[in-house]
Amino acid sequence: MPQIVVLPHPTYCPEGVVIEAPRGQSVCDALLDHDIEIEHACEKSCACTTCHVVVREGFASLGELDDKEEDLLDMAWGLEATSRLSCQAILGEEDLVVEIPKYTINHASENH
Repeated sequence: MPQIVVLPHPTYCPEGVVIEAPRGQSVCDALLDHDIEIEHACEKSCACTTCHVVVREGFASLGELDDKEEDLLDMAWGLEATSRLSCQAILGEEDLVVEIPKYTINHASENH
């Protein structure tokens, strides 16, 4: 099972954490399953950017970006070359290191 190293985030996981998740699961679902309450205002339907993450290691092992995700990412706060919407980033065989950006474009936290 691949591991996801989540870098420290002041709200979601101040100490950082290492979790395991099954291949084929989305990064968003893996985080939520381990009580990392990342925002997902569109309920994981690829209609917003609140679940944006930056993949620091293992980017190439994720499923490919489709045009819709790529278009949405253009609106994400803190966009980087290795940014993904965690609801669309499907785990492969390799371990990941992810960073949850400090901000989102969501003006009101949904507190899922």
